[in-house]
Amino acid sequence: MRASMLQTKIERLQNADIFSSYHDDELKIIAEYSEFCNYRKDEVIFKAGSSGDALYIVESGEVVINKKDLTGRDIDIARFLSGDCFGELDMLTGSSRNASARTEVETRLLMFPRKGISFKDILEKHPAVSARILHKILVNIAGRIRKANSLIKENSPIIQELKKQVYSDKLTGLYNRTFLEEKLGEYLVNKKAHVSLLMAKPDNFKFINDTYGHKAGDQALRIMAIELEKIICSEDVAIRFMGNELSVILPGTEREEAYNMAEKIQSSMNKLDLRQVTQGSSFILTVSIGISLFPEHSANTAGLIEKAHELPLIGRARGGNKILFPEDKQGG
Repeated sequence: MRASMLQTKIERLQNADIFSSYHDDELKIIAEYSEFCNYRKDEVIFKAGSSGDALYIVESGEVVINKKDLTGRDIDIARFLSGDCFGELDMLTGSSRNASARTEVETRLLMFPRKGISFKDILEKHPAVSARILHKILVNIAGRIRKANSLIKENSPIIQELKKQVYSDKLTGLYNRTFLEEKLGEYLVNKKAHVSLLMAKPDNFKFINDTYGHKAGDQALRIMAIELEKIICSEDVAIRFMGNELSVILPGTEREEAYNMAEKIQSSMNKLDLRQVTQGSSFILTVSIGISLFPEHSANTAGLIEKAHELPLIGRARGGNKILFPEDKQGG
């Protein structure tokens, strides 16, 4: 029985890329220090932060690796099927797991080394075999890096699609808040260049939502986004910051030019034909706009966003359809 189980382990090891080139005597040693583990559906194999003391080969079933994103949500980052190997990098470095692993279906894994044995113990007893394992792991990791590098060229279709998913607002098609917060800094690299940031927020948008419903509000926002893109210059960047607040990055623009653009946006929004949204009723959309200037008002992304973002609400409180700079906060 024991000999049969040992042979089963050897066969599984041979089918895994990481051990496929090993000799029978080497595989026998590795198999001696391995064990099969059975898991139910949706069972946790290891959690983020746990010790990375073993690698796993999928005998049957399916394993999903997931980790938390910046908002604390669990996201799946990898999936392993029969014959795949995972967890080897953590075993190599001896570091804690930076992600969690769970089964998608009932799953059987071959674990190396088995519980109660550390790779360091095997290294001391079988240095030659252990050295081959370490070398193979490094070769596999290097291959993955080369493959990843070939996929992540800046202009590759994959990267372009990823950028679209990460930085695009699905409702309006404009760039989103993530883009503004992550990319605005790239416009501020040249300390001699001027950059203006506009934040435009409708004063009376709530009337549309309350009177005609949120679908009508979404339609109005799409119309605003289309109009905004018509107004700005080709080098400017239009963004849906949050809710019904739109933003524009104006590279190479100083105070007077920024104010002129804000007036242009405001006037155009005032003239928007929203009858298709308001069921034929006439409606004038008024917009208050905040402007922050680099480097005059702040030398960093967070400061520029904060200073411009708070101004439209102040403008609305002063009667609406206002254009304000940070120094105008104290005005009447």
